[in-house]
Amino acid sequence: MFDPTTFTGFHTWASLIALAVGFLMVAGLIQRRETPLATAIFLVSAIVTSATGFGFPFTQILPSHIVGAISLILLAAAVIGRYGFGLAGPWRRIYAASMVAAQYFLAFVAIAQTFSKVPALNPAAPTPINPTDPVFGAVQAVVLVIFVWLGLRAVRRFQQGATLRPAL
Repeated sequence: MFDPTTFTGFHTWASLIALAVGFLMVAGLIQRRETPLATAIFLVSAIVTSATGFGFPFTQILPSHIVGAISLILLAAAVIGRYGFGLAGPWRRIYAASMVAAQYFLAFVAIAQTFSKVPALNPAAPTPINPTDPVFGAVQAVVLVIFVWLGLRAVRRFQQGATLRPAL
C-alpha cells in the first residue's frame, strides 16, 4: 500500500503529501502568508491524488469519484485564481476558499480510508450495507465543522492581504 512504485502506493504517497502540506498551507492562509513552494507542492500533489483516484478499477460511479471530481474543480479554481489572475479582486477569496475546501476533501477521504483500513475502526466504517454509521458520521461532522471554521477564517484573513514567503 505504501510502495511508491505501485499505482496504489503512488496514489497513497501523493495523498499523504497533499494532506501534510495542505495543513501548512491552510495555516499560512490564516496567518495571511502564502508560501509559493508549499502552494505548488499542495496543488500538484492534490491534483495527482484526485486524478489518480479515477485510475482504480470500478464498474459504477462511486462516492469517491464524486469527491474527486469536486476536488478537481476546486483545485482548478485555485490554480486559475493564483496563477491566472494573481489573486486579484475576488480571486483572492476564491483561492483561499478553494484551497481549504480541497484540503477538507483530502481529510474526508483520509478519514474514510482510516475507518476502512484500521481494524479497530472497521465496525464503524461505511459500507454498502451500512453507509451511514453514526460514529463515522459524527467524526466527519466534527471535521466538517472544523473546516468550515478554518475556511471562514482563511478567507477573511487572507482577503486582508498576504505576504509571500520564499521558504516552505
